Amino acid sequence: MSYVTQIESTINNVFNALNYPIRKEQIIIEDLGVPHKPKGLPHNKMAVYMFIYEGTFFKIGQAYKNSGARYLSQHYTGSAPSTLRAQILSDSSMKGYGLTDDNIANWMKNNLHRINIIIDAELGKATLTLIESIMHFKYKPKYEGKSK
Repeated sequence: MSYVTQIESTINNVFNALNYPIRKEQIIIEDLGVPHKPKGLPHNKMAVYMFIYEGTFFKIGQAYKNSGARYLSQHYTGSAPSTLRAQILSDSSMKGYGLTDDNIANWMKNNLHRINIIIDAELGKATLTLIESIMHFKYKPKYEGKSK
């Protein structure tokens, strides 16, 4: 079963159990694959984004409707300890990949599988947070909540 099918099924099951109807067009799962090219956050949308490496979920995060930079570029180029870039660079288990400040962004784009769950902003921040939490619970990302 593909990640997209798994994610869609999981979200639908939870929302059905909560008796919270959502229309199919309100939540779109976008598989950018690997290699991938980051895309901007569409207008009036929010998103949960996921980075996967060789079957391991590295990071799952959220971007509210006004968080375009976080969604598009900060995990690739940012220096904050919470960015995936910083977490990979500080992870001793990743030292053998020869990653540096200069090549990490390209390595991420060429080697990480990215999936975005695009959500209508009208569904609200609680919906965004719920979907992110569901994905955390299901996939248990390696770097979430950790600054190594």
